[in-house]
Amino acid sequence: MNVLIGEPLSFDDVVAVAVDGARVEASPGLAGRMAPARAVVDAAVEAGEAVYGISTGIGDLANVRIDTGMATQLQRDLVLSHSTAVGTPLAREVVRAMLLLKARTFAIGASGVRVEIVERLIELLNQGIHPVVPSQGSLGASGDLALLAHLAGPLIGEGKVEYRDDVMAAADALRKVGLEPLELSHKEGLSLINGTEGMLALGILSFERAQRIARTADITGAMAVEALLGTDQAFAERIVSLRKHPGALKVAANLRNLLTDSPIVASHRHSDHLVQDAYSLRCIPQVHGAYRDGLEYIRMILEAELASAIDNPSVIVDTGEVLSGGNFHGEALALALDHLGLCVAGYATIAERRVARLVDPHLNNGLPAFLTETPGRSSGFMIAQYTAASIVSENRGLCFPASSDSIPTSAGQEDHVSMGATSGRKAYSIVTNTQNVLAIEAMAAGQGIDLREQAPAAGTGSALEVIRSVTPKLTHDRSLSDEIEAVRGQIGSGALIEAAAAACGGLA
Repeated sequence: MNVLIGEPLSFDDVVAVAVDGARVEASPGLAGRMAPARAVVDAAVEAGEAVYGISTGIGDLANVRIDTGMATQLQRDLVLSHSTAVGTPLAREVVRAMLLLKARTFAIGASGVRVEIVERLIELLNQGIHPVVPSQGSLGASGDLALLAHLAGPLIGEGKVEYRDDVMAAADALRKVGLEPLELSHKEGLSLINGTEGMLALGILSFERAQRIARTADITGAMAVEALLGTDQAFAERIVSLRKHPGALKVAANLRNLLTDSPIVASHRHSDHLVQDAYSLRCIPQVHGAYRDGLEYIRMILEAELASAIDNPSVIVDTGEVLSGGNFHGEALALALDHLGLCVAGYATIAERRVARLVDPHLNNGLPAFLTETPGRSSGFMIAQYTAASIVSENRGLCFPASSDSIPTSAGQEDHVSMGATSGRKAYSIVTNTQNVLAIEAMAAGQGIDLREQAPAAGTGSALEVIRSVTPKLTHDRSLSDEIEAVRGQIGSGALIEAAAAACGGLA
């Protein structure tokens, strides 16, 4: 699969390049489409106009004119002076997504950079030269300045990169593949560091995983319903459809499909062992559904950003102007990414409550304590539930909305910022955390189903078969950490969804 820069990108394209290493190419005619904007920049320089970041300083120094002879040095200095990020480097897949998204922005033809910049970004992706980008430092307005400066450094032979699993000086990696550092021209340094590509990369990668989390949570929730001898009556369309939230209707339909002809559910359909189930079972459509609806809002924001030109100043080819604006501000993304973290954390919160019921002999409708046939001598899933509870607590701390904060910078010129990159980093962490909680629920619910010694439904049973391929039934205490990680991998790959959907006729 080749992804073309200069054509509209989809989330799948971003994932293909970032995660799967798909090759990137410039679309035919890209240079011609970028040339008009570059001509506008060149004309402004030749006319000696005062243009932000081209012939002036930046931020609070925007009123300082730069001598024409120093204008190109300014572009290099902007990249170097903004390379102040700290902290654990961003994951390789995030960096690859950032490189792709930055090339995409320039290819729109509203930044005014040369096509050589796009070609070099593509070259880094295809050669596997990944800038080392520390994760902390972006305020999410003027875009992800510090992070993008580290992304841009290797283009000019500065900074560090990861190449073939080794971290080295960017200049050394370029030499290994026969590339010379670029010399930046007017506006190019400023364009490289402006933009929302950091938070957008984190958002798209987190969102795509959140989509799988949403479907997986319906599967593990249905498994818990069976293991806990819950009823499927609360998922009936005639009940759920009385409330007009589309997400709840989708989730209820999934649960009905997953539990169709379940021998376990049928075995106690007319029992009076419970008048009604606990909320963590009975309200799965309403809770999971609310998160589904939240994800649709997040999708809308991310898709809009993926179709946008994000830079400052922007080049208006039709009028021949280079105009300053606020398209770099990440508030829309910050709000969406905070909400993404909140929705994904919610799946973990309710899943942990179902795990807690599964291990509690007072609440699990006859299953042995902690899902072990030898309670007391064996601890079973006791500490797995502790782990889930610990992760849920951590998620709650991460859910504090970064977008609620703003710290003025640049001597008050940049007096409102979004903190969107922080929102994105937190959402990215919450996604991994929630996958682990769902893995624990899948294992605990599977153990409960096995202990019932009755066949589950086709959908949940197929998911359980996949789970059992990496974690057998717990018959004696053993370390579960590696098995939790293995099931988390199945959740991330979509293996549980694929198996369950094939067996039950599809999942929304």
